[in-house]
Amino acid sequence: MTTPATPDINALARLAAQAQADLSRIGETGTDWVPEAEGIEHNVVVVGAGQSGLAAAFGLRRAGIGRVSLVDAAPAGQEGIWRGPARMTILRTPKVPPGPELGLPSLSFQAWYEAAYGVEAYAALPTVPREIWADYVAWFRSASAVEVRDGVTLTRVEPQEGRREEGGLRLHFTAEGKTFTETTRKLVLATGIAGSGGPFIPDVVADLPGKLFAHTHAFDPKALAGRRVAILGSAASAFDAAGALLEAGAGAVDLFSRGADLARGSAMKPFGFFGAWEHFHALPDADRWAVMAHFRRRASFPPPAAVKRAVAHANFRIHLDAGWRAVEPHGDGVRITLNSGAVFDADFILLGTGYQADARLYPPFADFAPAIARWSDKVAVEPEDAALASAPYLGPAFELVETEKGAAPFLADIHFLAFSAMTSTGRPVGDIASLRHNIPRAVAAIGRDLFVADRAKHLARFLAPVGTDDLPHDLYAGAIDAGDTLAAAE
Repeated sequence: MTTPATPDINALARLAAQAQADLSRIGETGTDWVPEAEGIEHNVVVVGAGQSGLAAAFGLRRAGIGRVSLVDAAPAGQEGIWRGPARMTILRTPKVPPGPELGLPSLSFQAWYEAAYGVEAYAALPTVPREIWADYVAWFRSASAVEVRDGVTLTRVEPQEGRREEGGLRLHFTAEGKTFTETTRKLVLATGIAGSGGPFIPDVVADLPGKLFAHTHAFDPKALAGRRVAILGSAASAFDAAGALLEAGAGAVDLFSRGADLARGSAMKPFGFFGAWEHFHALPDADRWAVMAHFRRRASFPPPAAVKRAVAHANFRIHLDAGWRAVEPHGDGVRITLNSGAVFDADFILLGTGYQADARLYPPFADFAPAIARWSDKVAVEPEDAALASAPYLGPAFELVETEKGAAPFLADIHFLAFSAMTSTGRPVGDIASLRHNIPRAVAAIGRDLFVADRAKHLARFLAPVGTDDLPHDLYAGAIDAGDTLAAAE
């Protein structure tokens, strides 16, 4: 796909100004209605400043919830996946559904692209290049005036004792080699795969020296130029990695799939309608579990564009019905023994094996990890579904739930918008299409919780004596009949 011309910076500046004017016109100026709580610095801390975290912070401000702090461990410009782990050349959604703009057209991708490159250019755009989307997300951050504290890593979460009524979490951070703590009433995790335990490393390669393998989540294609790479896995990330390696000059890339053929259809296609995205979470547990287990038991579907990208190279091969029985160092590389007994040698292994789904593995939750309910605590689980069942069982507002009622009530103040929330919601959480559904639901619930927790303060405000300043007596005094008893009394 041809790279667009240089964007029109002046047009983008005008569009950003229009967005702020639009917010003012609809009365969403961010006026804070939440009373301050003694000993609490933030109403909400959002961890993760990718598209999901940015949308969450933007939505909270639009809802009039002030003192929201957004932090990210990455340096400025490297938040999220689009300039890092993502290896696709184009997005997997055509022309992009509504995203982080949350219903404000002047902050949409279409408005941005038309301002940057022209209306005709957008009309001719068949799919969205990944780096163009990254540029848009960076502009959205600036145009929406969402502030981010970069280079700040959350290391520990603990409840503040004696603050259950109004909420209170103590958060431990590191930044620039220093440690510090801050307090918040609510915590939103928009951390992607990091919040779910990170990449899945299968046992067959777990004992290999680290220099001989990597996960598709973190590798440098250029560092593998000229080498023979074996990829385990046949879903989207495996093919994206293969394409990136081949374009960077890999000597050969061999992709290994356990199945007798690639998955050639998406098991989740029937899920693709508004009602499912919006209301799946309201189904009974048994229904949700049956659907998610059904999805997981079917191999993930590699997008045609990703497959086409890889197979365009003569030095790429797909090996079907080729599960791995053993892997061991061999010379300067590795020797792979397949289930069939066949042997294959490579210089390096890349794992397209997906990600763990267990929120209990997130290091900042270590103090209370066993208290976090998982799906295995709620439904009967077949052995083949054990990995899926390790996902956190979330409430309707993405809040963590206790395994034992009353043992860890503060979990309700942690809203989990990370990767493994999908088991509770039915769709990947944090991807573009999820934002219009998930963010408003989470924002509304956070606002409700804060409002109810402060009910005494709000009741005092509602029931305070009514003043007389709104209607000056002089405004109507001259019209009062001189014989009126009420006027005489005054």
